[in-house]
Amino acid sequence: MKKVAVIMGSDSDWPVVQSACVWLDAFGIPYEAHIFSAHRTPEETARFAKDARKNGFGVVICAAGMAAHLAGAFAANTTLPVIGIPMKGGALDGLDALLATAQMPSGIPVATVALNGAKNAAILAAQILGVTDDTVAARLEADRADMRRQAAKKEAELRASFGR
Repeated sequence: MKKVAVIMGSDSDWPVVQSACVWLDAFGIPYEAHIFSAHRTPEETARFAKDARKNGFGVVICAAGMAAHLAGAFAANTTLPVIGIPMKGGALDGLDALLATAQMPSGIPVATVALNGAKNAAILAAQILGVTDDTVAARLEADRADMRRQAAKKEAELRASFGR
């Protein structure tokens, strides 16, 4: 099974990014978490991205705030799918990170989830890997079925509270 690289621009991103790791664990997907910076460690960042495929990775998740060039730096150096998590914070409360992550130049795509959207990043990574991994696909289907059951239960509870 391919691994997911979970990359943070700073250890301050860990409280949010940890949620992605929890979900990857839930889907049985191996991952590695690392701290790289497009600005402070550009050579190391590029090297990791360039070697990611041969090192067994299938998807890269990058979380960064402020200027948020991390996902773009990875996307520029690998043809693996890159998912960007723009992080809230800073003077613009994450709007700058969202725009920097979503507004990539033509030919260098980054799939972008919501601000602090670590859970959706992990689910999207699982969906990408699930295209060729039936075990991951089955786990995704089971998770969706569980969501439907939970929603139906809440609907029934709501109806019961109104006596209808």
